[in-house]
Amino acid sequence: MATPVIMPRQGQSVESCILTEWKVNVGDQVAEGDVLAVIETDKASFDLESTASGSVLALFWEADDDVPVLANVAAIGNEGEDVEEFRPEGQGGASAPVAEAPTPAAADSVAQSTSPVATTVPAAAPAGGSLVASSGVSPRARRLALKHGIDPESLPGSGPEGRVIERDIEAVISGRPRLSATARARSLAEDLERPARGTGLAGMVRSQDLKVPGSVEGAEISPVKGIRKVIAERMIESLQTTAQLTLQASFELTKAQAYRKERLDAGQSKVSLNDVIAHGIIKTLAEHPEMNAHFLGDRIATFEKVHLGVAVDTPRGLLVPVISNASDLSIEQVSAEVKKLAGACREGTISPDNLSGGSFTLTNLGMLGVETFTPVLNAPEVAILGVGGIVLKPKRTESGEVEHVDTLPLSLTIDHQAVDGAPAARFLQSLVERLENTPGA
Repeated sequence: MATPVIMPRQGQSVESCILTEWKVNVGDQVAEGDVLAVIETDKASFDLESTASGSVLALFWEADDDVPVLANVAAIGNEGEDVEEFRPEGQGGASAPVAEAPTPAAADSVAQSTSPVATTVPAAAPAGGSLVASSGVSPRARRLALKHGIDPESLPGSGPEGRVIERDIEAVISGRPRLSATARARSLAEDLERPARGTGLAGMVRSQDLKVPGSVEGAEISPVKGIRKVIAERMIESLQTTAQLTLQASFELTKAQAYRKERLDAGQSKVSLNDVIAHGIIKTLAEHPEMNAHFLGDRIATFEKVHLGVAVDTPRGLLVPVISNASDLSIEQVSAEVKKLAGACREGTISPDNLSGGSFTLTNLGMLGVETFTPVLNAPEVAILGVGGIVLKPKRTESGEVEHVDTLPLSLTIDHQAVDGAPAARFLQSLVERLENTPGA
């Protein structure tokens, strides 16, 4: 009996996964544990492994589909076994055919034997394995269409009762360029666009002349999918549903750098400037709880503890793992958690549960040479802090002389629906004072 393969639950907070890529085709032989597909949650990527050995009988979803967890995604078994009982409601997908479909020639024969005017007859089965209905195509029209790589079933007919006849095919041919045999096969199989004139002899369109629909001359076109699609949707949603205001400040690095050196001299673990800032945010939020909140339209949820999100750049895109209950941790523990979560993000092993539930986010572009920028809110959070690169600034000493010191720019974006400018400015002021005077405390 065939065995279904289900979409696994990737963490308690995940309700669906994006099936980004199939690694197998219907008919392939697989063993238990073989990779069938690549799946993604909101931002993490995983391999979907087979839970049985045998032949791939059906793939119930297409690439880029958003598949509910615990739904059947494929069926594995012996050739010829029925898989319809496992097919999710409303899903087609690809299946191994259970019966041979009639050929185009056979369909024409049926059409001629029933009536001078073809009504509805079975046509050749498409890739999905099920039969589709034809509106009627004359034998001469079908032969001419197949010769020129045209799908006659997709054309409106000018014959009796809408039947597609030879002149309908000729009209299409007259408005289309000549295609090489390879180009004709590719254009039908991959649904590619044909240019008005190709690079072949007398303008013949060759395989390399075909284009992806919507392509732009001189540009490579790639679909927006997976993590990039999720990020795009969340960024535009953030800007459309929040009133974002950004405040700028900077703090002098003298004592923060001295604190880091003292730790090393005392044999303590190394902490980065980002760790010092993260710890400073956590401590300062205890004094300004209105910044540690979610705006929910008609409600504001203020958190008792800080759940700090830290943006991480990965090959798959921007991920924001969350340090839960960060307010209970020491600076050493915060530093260790940041390293652990960032590593899991870059390796693709981060749990989806670690990518949600943040109450405040920290993002740092300073290491990439960016001095200041405007971070976008990770809604429904009401605030996010951006950190830029080190900038040398003049400072007037108590004696009146001017000296240059290293400073670090900070950019605080708030949701003005939930937080006013003055409270946000006070939070930023408190954070600067802490980082300048008692870093790590």
